[in-house]
Amino acid sequence: MRKFVVNVNGVSYEVEVEEVTGTAAAPVAAPAAAPAPAAAPAPAAAPAASGNGETVAAPMPGTILSINVKVGDTVKSGDVMFVLEAMKMENELFAPCDGKVTSVQIAQGAAVNSGDVLATIE
Repeated sequence: MRKFVVNVNGVSYEVEVEEVTGTAAAPVAAPAAAPAPAAAPAPAAAPAASGNGETVAAPMPGTILSINVKVGDTVKSGDVMFVLEAMKMENELFAPCDGKVTSVQIAQGAAVNSGDVLATIE
């Protein structure tokens, strides 16, 4: 056995490591494959949007602090549509394209997950 002192985040740990000698290494079993994670349940169906417009989705989990558009508003690419609070930071969500807002599928103060559809633009 060999002893070592290892520092982790400023805390010292004394560890003992067994030294293996010889030319033949002991066979090591391959680690068992981890079970496949269960598929996430499909998100609840959002209200149907009229047409096949471009969607604005939440890029990360958070809370909607403000909604700067309403159905019928005309937006240009880069206009701020929503303010999303995530990890104590306010993130502005911009319109991905020019068009008319055909649906707003979220309310102020609502918690959203990554990928949740917030609005649709045609």
